Amino acid sequence: MRPNHHLDDATLLSYSSGALPAALAVVASTHLERCPACRTRLLDADRIGGVLMQQQRVDAPTDEARTAMLALLDAEPAIEQVAPLADIVEEHDPDRLPSALHPWFGNSMRALRWHRVAPGVQRIRATGISGGDLMLLRIAPGSKLPLHSHGGSELTMILDGAYDDMLGHFAPGDVADLDGEIQHQPVTSPGVPCICVAATDAPLVFSGWFARTLQPLFGF
Repeated sequence: MRPNHHLDDATLLSYSSGALPAALAVVASTHLERCPACRTRLLDADRIGGVLMQQQRVDAPTDEARTAMLALLDAEPAIEQVAPLADIVEEHDPDRLPSALHPWFGNSMRALRWHRVAPGVQRIRATGISGGDLMLLRIAPGSKLPLHSHGGSELTMILDGAYDDMLGHFAPGDVADLDGEIQHQPVTSPGVPCICVAATDAPLVFSGWFARTLQPLFGF
């Protein structure tokens, strides 16, 4: 199944240039393993970056140059130019985590040791990573998370299960690329837990007083 929700153009440009914070880059890499469309767009970003480095070695890109870059990334991706998915991702094994997560969480879903942080919510937080907070979340089916926005950027990719919010339905492979402009309240689908990898570069901003009171205990 190919993802329906993808990385933002600005995120791809930052990833291509090496400017994306490390925690966010792990989630971006995880999505790129599963998404041929975003891999094609990343190749475009790499080419654009190379041209800009040749043409403007000292001066920063102009507004016109940035607009042109984003317009190229918005173009319909040429999926046929992407290397076959099998060249990037091994044969699908439901127990195997994406390879970008192996240095932080190991390679086996069954071997994960979850820690309860709230009713229906379990978490594993990566240690030793810079540039933000990286975690795996396991949320019980049919759960409604508190309404919140973001103090900075957040990238969340679904590994198993699904959730719905104001942006639509998010299933395995989909990534939510969010900033401080977005306020949402994910509701996990019934049936199986929603397992996702998430990275933030600033704490979440909860709307309700009760959620704000509990936030220091949960560490979000």
